Amino acid sequence: MSTASRQRAPRKDPAERAAEIADAARDLALEQGLSAVTLRAVGARIGVASALVAHYSAGMDDLVARAFQQIVSAELADISALLAHTEDPAARMDQLIATTLDGTREDVTLIWVESWILGRRSEPLAAVVRDAMDGWHGLVRGIIDDGLRTSAFAVDDADAAAWQVLGMIDGLNAQGLVRWGESAARVPLLQSAVAGMLARR
Repeated sequence: MSTASRQRAPRKDPAERAAEIADAARDLALEQGLSAVTLRAVGARIGVASALVAHYSAGMDDLVARAFQQIVSAELADISALLAHTEDPAARMDQLIATTLDGTREDVTLIWVESWILGRRSEPLAAVVRDAMDGWHGLVRGIIDDGLRTSAFAVDDADAAAWQVLGMIDGLNAQGLVRWGESAARVPLLQSAVAGMLARR
């Protein structure tokens, strides 16, 4: 796209332009990964100069961090809403595992894997990754706490157990990106492992 054509991009309300840039960064990340999110790429996607994209962000690190945050917060909200319809904690844990390992979220899994790598060199990204991990930990910990209250689970350290569940989900999803192992077996195997860890009664 030429400089002249970028300069002819229609003026938009600042809030509308900011939302357009955020959505473009999100869509680019989902299609090509976080590493594809650059000022130039986002600008080209919506027909504006990279300088205008920079004007609405605190640089590329901020743009990538916000794209990550938008994607993973939507995923957490969706899964939280889905689990809210299941009252039994043991069934809710099984549903969490089945939903996160069903193979339909490989685009988001790739976002997570890239975030751990890119976050080593980008503190803005690392900060939102840590916050997102805390959010997921809170969801899993809430299920475990409900199970302890109803005697569905019996575990000494609910906090550590929640981190362990997340670690296993993340590890299996990462393996799935390279088609390692039998994908159909992952869900029942992990459900069984988690049930044993939580001493389900």
